[in-house]
Amino acid sequence: MKLTRHIPNFITTLNLFSGSIAIYFAFQGNFEFAFFAVLLAALFDFMDGFAARLLKAYSPMGKELDSLADVLSFGMAPGAIAFSLLEQSAFPGWIRFAGFIIPVFSALRLAKFNIDERQTESFLGMPTPANAIFWVGISYSFSGFFIQNPWLILLALVVLSGLLVSEIPMLSLKFKGFSWSNNSRKYILLAGCIVILVFLGLDAFGIIILWYLANAIPDLLK
Repeated sequence: MKLTRHIPNFITTLNLFSGSIAIYFAFQGNFEFAFFAVLLAALFDFMDGFAARLLKAYSPMGKELDSLADVLSFGMAPGAIAFSLLEQSAFPGWIRFAGFIIPVFSALRLAKFNIDERQTESFLGMPTPANAIFWVGISYSFSGFFIQNPWLILLALVVLSGLLVSEIPMLSLKFKGFSWSNNSRKYILLAGCIVILVFLGLDAFGIIILWYLANAIPDLLK
């Protein structure tokens, strides 16, 4: 058996490991370390798919392992972020457990994605990595604001959890060729992300996800 067939799965385990670290720091209220750990998990999540395509090393085990890692890194980790933000707010202590709505809906999203053959070139509903990056982004850059306004956390929980399992078409950054006519919206999305990053630096990530969601509006208006 060729060792190269195991490379994508090994990268997936690095995603899972990074997500586990993110969860630890999120529960500690260390939003900075949780932020970087989730971004690292997202990088590994991209790299395992890229490696699988490059090496033609697809397997049923790899698909299942990827989903399990994503539940942890992009479900439980942002759930722990929301838990810690609510825990530090003036709301009653029991409300912090609302944060665990995120892993529940993330698991539903991933299970739906695994059996949905319509999502090969684009997404239906918000991808779990995008949701996770939103939560770590706002906690890294604006934790004080959200702790002072915890109703915004609850509002985001409801709206984003609904988007995870929705039927709203959303862009995927899988390119088929590089022509403008076939990829214009993807190029506009990427250009906007670059501009936001240039102006906001590491404070950009929560805003970038809002920009990503805004790009779904044309499909809603059809």
